[in-house]
Amino acid sequence: MRTKPYQQTFMILLGTFLLAFSYYHINFQNNLSEGGFVGLSLLGKYAFDWSPSITMLALDIPVILVAMMIKGRKFLINTIVAATSFSFFYELCERFSPLVFDFSNAMLLAVLLSGISTGFGLGLVLRFGGATGGDDILSLFISKWTGMSVGTVLLIFDVLVLLLSLFFLPIPQVLYTLLAVSIAGKVVTWTYEYGTKEKQTKLAHSAA
Repeated sequence: MRTKPYQQTFMILLGTFLLAFSYYHINFQNNLSEGGFVGLSLLGKYAFDWSPSITMLALDIPVILVAMMIKGRKFLINTIVAATSFSFFYELCERFSPLVFDFSNAMLLAVLLSGISTGFGLGLVLRFGGATGGDDILSLFISKWTGMSVGTVLLIFDVLVLLLSLFFLPIPQVLYTLLAVSIAGKVVTWTYEYGTKEKQTKLAHSAA
């Protein structure tokens, strides 16, 4: 059964809410960084106290404009919904949420929760036809061109940004983050490919 537009939008919003909640309450509050453009925005928060939501939009806009010309109107709309809702949800968490999740004495738990929640959230966004930002869009393109899984491409981006994190975070925190993004990459791949393979199976059955 084909996903209706309002169902698609709801799932994208659910994914971006999971991402924003996890990035603020788990990653930022426990000094875990992140890869890709989100990681760069969190580094901006650590180094210059820049708002991650504003930094994300500044990084995303040029890539989204390119995606508009390549992927078409529907993908562009879904991506705008995802990117702006992520920024909105993160801003809400940053400004108004009283919740504090301190895993300083249980960092492996923080790693596990971060990997699962961010991976599932991003996987939902990608599965239902959107992207949260420029690094997601680039990962989709590179995955299509090279045959690598989306999760693997995202992991490569993440590792590059984590190398920059060494200037601001202790080595153990960077290693914890690397483990978290490795888990997230696997969860992204599973969530995204489950949806696409399910669609391919249905199409094959209908054509038979």
